[in-house]
Amino acid sequence: MKKLTTVLLATAVLAAPLLATTEASAQDHRRPVVVERDVHVTKYNWSRGHRMTPTERRHMRDVRDYHRYRLSAPPRGYRWVQVDNDFLLIGSVNGVIANIVIR
Repeated sequence: MKKLTTVLLATAVLAAPLLATTEASAQDHRRPVVVERDVHVTKYNWSRGHRMTPTERRHMRDVRDYHRYRLSAPPRGYRWVQVDNDFLLIGSVNGVIANIVIR
């Protein structure tokens, strides 16, 4: 009887952490996964004469159909670009802002 009690007690001691681990892992599977993302919204304060950096130029889109947005034709050596809802007339070579249209 003493051996049986010892075996049952040893089994209970060894099985307790396994049951707790199984229960905890089951709770983890039921818990929804929440992914947090940091969204950095950068709103530029454009000014005439500002030289665009390469980082700023990456976020721009060339506007070739400028009549669609009611913009004037760009002079030679300049081009219209769009950043969010802002339209910038910048120099093609040096990237200096010549005009700003905010919509």
